[in-house]
Amino acid sequence: MDRFGAWWWSSVIAVLLLGLEANAQLSSSFYSSTCPNLTDIVRNVIQSAVANENRMAASILRLHFHDCFVNGCDASILLDGSSGEKNAGPNVNSARGFDVIDNVKAAVESSCKGVVSCADILALSAREAVVALRGPSWTVVFGRRDSTTSSQSTANSAIPPPSSTASRLITSFQNQGLSTQDLVALSGSHTIGQAQCTNFRARLYNGTSGDTIDASFKSNLERNCPSTGGNSNLAPLDLQTPVTFDNLYFKNLQAQKGLLFSDQQLFSGGQSSLMSTVNTYANNQQAFFSAFATAMVKMGNINPLTGSNGQIRANCRKTN
Repeated sequence: MDRFGAWWWSSVIAVLLLGLEANAQLSSSFYSSTCPNLTDIVRNVIQSAVANENRMAASILRLHFHDCFVNGCDASILLDGSSGEKNAGPNVNSARGFDVIDNVKAAVESSCKGVVSCADILALSAREAVVALRGPSWTVVFGRRDSTTSSQSTANSAIPPPSSTASRLITSFQNQGLSTQDLVALSGSHTIGQAQCTNFRARLYNGTSGDTIDASFKSNLERNCPSTGGNSNLAPLDLQTPVTFDNLYFKNLQAQKGLLFSDQQLFSGGQSSLMSTVNTYANNQQAFFSAFATAMVKMGNINPLTGSNGQIRANCRKTN
């Protein structure tokens, strides 16, 4: 091997080792001595919030997703500021649950002051939100630290919009190191929650190339989502069991009853691997639950700040 070849391989190995070192610092026992009651504290606040409003479970889960897709899981979405991620297209007037995360943080701080990051709180809150609506559980690892910046431009480019085609969805998830199976499994989070009219109006009235939608389903949606006005009117992402985490979302896709264009693209977008996975999860809820849990762990490991990078925010809305 020549000198350049040796240098190139040593550089590649060094980069790989750095990545392994960062993820190795994430551990399920990270707070075992410094905040041993963390899970119980978070669970109590999240269960109360979801009991008060079932929709909140989906809102918390969405916050975690939108956080991780923008420069990693670093709680950047929680930072206030007109130029931050809260005001990016995918989040403005739709991202919610910030007050619940504030309540979780306050409860954690009262027992473990200055110890637990907002990024870890958001990751754990997402799991507890899913479990609160009878979804699967998974092992959450900790050790993430909080960013000191928030990128509106990255949020606008990295978070796939509801108008995304199947190919765009695949690319967006691949850019985060997530597979097509992860894409379909994580999209299954739309088994809970609701979407605003502005996110699905175009496919009702303008038509979208390559779209398929059940006629009666479309007619029912039009009653609540007029061609003009009513932008914030809500419709359930899963019309059958919108407050239960199950696999009926995938059965809806088989029936051309996906609410968002991007949802229906998983089954009707001409990507056989996506359609096959939708069919698998529609027929086997446990397969979906298992894949979802695996994908949530992978997503939660996207580019965490660890060690001395970032900070442990005292207030999730602002830097120290």
